[in-house]
Amino acid sequence: MERRIRRIAFAGALAAAYAAVTLAAPGLAYGPVQFRLAEALSVLCCFTPAAVPGMVLGCMAANLASFVSAWDFVIGSCATLLACLLSRALSRRLEERPRLVWLIPLPTVLCNAAIVGAELAVFFDERAFLPAWGLNALSVGAGEAAVMYALGVPLLLLLLHNRPLSRKLREI
Repeated sequence: MERRIRRIAFAGALAAAYAAVTLAAPGLAYGPVQFRLAEALSVLCCFTPAAVPGMVLGCMAANLASFVSAWDFVIGSCATLLACLLSRALSRRLEERPRLVWLIPLPTVLCNAAIVGAELAVFFDERAFLPAWGLNALSVGAGEAAVMYALGVPLLLLLLHNRPLSRKLREI
């Protein structure tokens, strides 16, 4: 029972942090070029399953402020869910292959590039879907890659090298 309460509390705190960081810099977080700084927190999925609902709920809350709100609320949050589940699955091999640390951000980058890129293509210009999707996927993916490799990987490395903290996260 106590562990369940810790997981719920962790997921809630992570959701609040994600939403707060995203809403603090809306000019960076929404649109065809996105630098959602809070996406770096997705590396926490490597340590605890409680990070998955926390990231998704935080994304949902942040997407309420999106100018494509109804679409982004559902589709953007689904992209985050898929990315977190894939990162979590990939991280299971992290202990036996530490070099995988550089691959952990890829699901976040690729899922958001493909899914959010398609969402923006439909929202902005559904008549020219394919070229618009390609352009949006590149710009969203580039923003995601910048955030994940500049902030997410250093955070992941910091947590991996801090054994007491990573152990605490795994206990949640």
